Amino acid sequence: MAGDERRETCWGMLDPLYAAYHDDEWGVPCHDDGKLFEMLILEGFQAGLSWSTILRKRENFRAAFDNWEAARVAGYGPDEVARLLGDPGIVRNRLKVEGAVKNARAYLAAREEFGSFDRYIWGFVGGGPLRQPPRASFADVPATTPESDAMSKALRQRGFTFVGSTICYAFMQAVGMVNDHVAGCPKAAPVR
Repeated sequence: MAGDERRETCWGMLDPLYAAYHDDEWGVPCHDDGKLFEMLILEGFQAGLSWSTILRKRENFRAAFDNWEAARVAGYGPDEVARLLGDPGIVRNRLKVEGAVKNARAYLAAREEFGSFDRYIWGFVGGGPLRQPPRASFADVPATTPESDAMSKALRQRGFTFVGSTICYAFMQAVGMVNDHVAGCPKAAPVR
């Protein structure tokens, strides 16, 4: 079918949806609180699954979770959790769904304390993307860093869940806190 051709990226051959995510979102600095909340929660849902699974369900997640309006998600009770667990368009894992509600509450508390979630979360990288030379292949990209370790520990202390260091590093990559596109990829950060 036309338009379904896979193409090469620094992650390998990808379908058009995944390739567009690679090209247009991953590694691009994001400072929008709502988008940061969404990506943190989606990275938690991704644990144990492929990102392509989450990416294909992202619009379903947005609809199911009230377009990631944190105040609404934070107010979810047993009825909303049951509704979500019955929704075949999302990942129906009770711990992850309940974790999203818990994380919404922790997110709102952090946002209140720091004035924005952006200010808080970007503090783990000094306010701007980490600069490092592009790696030769994606196999050379670490799963965790000292920054993701620190973020994970701090988020857990604030009551977040599904925020291990690997999830935090994936989040950091997704929202552009670090650019891990490999050498030769047009999206790789320039070496400074």
